[in-house]
Amino acid sequence: MRVIIVDDEELARGVMREYLRAHADVEVVAECGNGFEAVKAISELEPDVVFLDIQMPKLDGFEVVELAGSKPHYVFATAYDQYALKAFEVHAIDYLLKPYPQERLDQALAHVRTRLGGDRPAVAQMATEAATRNGPLERVLIRDGSRVHVIAAERIDSIEAQDDYVEIMAEGKPYLKNQRLSELEEQLDQTRFVRLHRSWIVNVERIERIEQATKDSHCAVLKDGRKIPVSRSGYQKVKGL
Repeated sequence: MRVIIVDDEELARGVMREYLRAHADVEVVAECGNGFEAVKAISELEPDVVFLDIQMPKLDGFEVVELAGSKPHYVFATAYDQYALKAFEVHAIDYLLKPYPQERLDQALAHVRTRLGGDRPAVAQMATEAATRNGPLERVLIRDGSRVHVIAAERIDSIEAQDDYVEIMAEGKPYLKNQRLSELEEQLDQTRFVRLHRSWIVNVERIERIEQATKDSHCAVLKDGRKIPVSRSGYQKVKGL
């Protein structure tokens, strides 16, 4: 069983490592002190299990799951019990509340062993759904090879659908994210972002004016000069806002 330990506290990683030594079938292949390191290690080392802290600098545990994907099994370990529901919403195998004894970790490993090789829901998809139920996104994560862009939602100007991807324009820079426009629409703040067209979502604060394009159609002129088509339903939405 190949394991990665992710925690920003060195002492917590040491306790976990010591507990895992009691299990001959467990190999700790990496330890990570923040979310960016974790995403890179998970991608490169392809562990069976990730023991993952939740509150960490740069990226939290749920954002790590979103970026790293559903291949490994996840066990969350945190000092805060308010994240338990969200952890199980992303189909984590177990949830360790710090400080936990050796016996509690042994129990979590037993759960892992019963799940290895079995079917389970797509963790990345469940992470997205859990994030939706816990309020609008405050930032969007975009993976670009080995790099991760973290974009504050308020910086986003517009989002355009491109098949299974979306192109996010933020402060004049384009970013391509592997996600459907409808999924991202559900996660964003509905008072800030409006679906103007089947292919476009726009930050309302970036709209300079609405113009009549033809006799029966309109377009939105953004503050950067770009013109975005506006459907009939989109026109009603933006008027309401």
